[in-house]
Amino acid sequence: MDIIAITRQGKVRGRVRDAVAAFLGIPYAAAPFGIHRFRAPAPAEPWEGVRDALEYGPTAPQRPYRPPLDELIPEVDIPGEECLNLNVWTPEAVGGALPVLVWIHGGSLRNGSTAMPLYDGRAFARDGVVLVSVNYRLGVEGFGVFPDAPDNRGLLDQIAALTWVRDNIAAFGGDPGCVTVCGESAGAISIAALMAAPRAAGLFHRAILQSGAPHKVPRSQGARTVRAMAKALHVPATAEAFAAVDRERLLDAQTEVVGKADPISGGPGFHIVADDGMMPADPPQPTVDLLLGCNREEYRLWSVPSGMVDRISRLTLRLALLKFRIPGRVARLYRAARPGAKPGVILGEMATDLLLRGPLNRLADSRPARTFLYEFAWRSPVWELGACHALEIGFVFDNLRHGETLSGPGAPQPLADTMHRAWVAFAATGDPGWPGWDARRPVMVFDHPGTGVVLAPRQEELQVWLSRSDQAGPEGGADGAT
Repeated sequence: MDIIAITRQGKVRGRVRDAVAAFLGIPYAAAPFGIHRFRAPAPAEPWEGVRDALEYGPTAPQRPYRPPLDELIPEVDIPGEECLNLNVWTPEAVGGALPVLVWIHGGSLRNGSTAMPLYDGRAFARDGVVLVSVNYRLGVEGFGVFPDAPDNRGLLDQIAALTWVRDNIAAFGGDPGCVTVCGESAGAISIAALMAAPRAAGLFHRAILQSGAPHKVPRSQGARTVRAMAKALHVPATAEAFAAVDRERLLDAQTEVVGKADPISGGPGFHIVADDGMMPADPPQPTVDLLLGCNREEYRLWSVPSGMVDRISRLTLRLALLKFRIPGRVARLYRAARPGAKPGVILGEMATDLLLRGPLNRLADSRPARTFLYEFAWRSPVWELGACHALEIGFVFDNLRHGETLSGPGAPQPLADTMHRAWVAFAATGDPGWPGWDARRPVMVFDHPGTGVVLAPRQEELQVWLSRSDQAGPEGGADGAT
């Protein structure tokens, strides 16, 4: 059965299945092509009549992940210009204004889309939460730093989408005064930036950061990737020159420059950059309620399928410790808790704590608002991935079938029930169902069997990173992969 909703731009036609209405591919801003390329997002043009919102809209220009990640995280490529679009899932019968959850996908700020089946929002709508998922510009078009274009264009796209939610979500049964933003990896990093961005103030009321910590760099560092691409393209490092380059050639150059980078080994990438207007270097303290956490073995997504975990020798480990000014006693501390572990495992565990667990705990320690921490610990048998980066997403969305590339068949449904229910509760009330952050450092550990609160898990190791005055890491390392 079809259903009509009325937005400020015009009427849209969605489709109802199993008591959930889905509206797909709704433009929230003008297509970032032609005169709008490399510019801040412009308002979407209104339309006459009823616009079909029955299929996913175009995805932002990108290239697939390199092997073997392309098997584990299969991409969806939908051509077309109107890539600044969003999707809405809502209950067919709405008995009042419902809480809203806005999903911002990850992908190192250069990959991903809302068309991935894993991000289907039906389970949230089934349980009384309006789910909105957002596409935004990626790679050099969204986050390249130029002297003649606004910075953080992909972040500006996200703000435009949240503005659309504020202005239109009531037409879909949502409450614009009860909006939670939720994202994973680069999506979580984006949300941390939105929490500090003056232009995003008041557009959301709660936030969920999955496997991504606050991370931004100076403009000078962010511009390095553009300069490297300009050299490969033999053009000036300006938005005007890049806009004149064929998009496929631009993606070729982007892949050449950043294609081999990952959060563990580092390399050039795309970043949210600090600027005086959009993203101040010293943001005000955020006051929204916050749910944040990461997976116990984040590093295994990159180091195990690639074989890197086996190639790292004791010498490589020692060199890494020197590069990041980590005392040798730290490696001994990690070895003592993991007898017989390979050097690659020790380095990966430290990298997870350096890039994610430490910064997330430090963020929790600094906040005046209610904060809740979690850790995802269930281990996937696929390729010995363990509790790797991105594995929790299928559980959060109660969508294990489309998460099988990472989890394999037969992932525990009771764990998905528990985790999904916590996200629904947080979006509705600001309380996921376990004690808030305080001096006891409570962490909800999601596992099967055995989900429960643990006080200050692995605190001796964590304290190493909490006590560091610097947070050096690989260039691009905090951008995440999914």
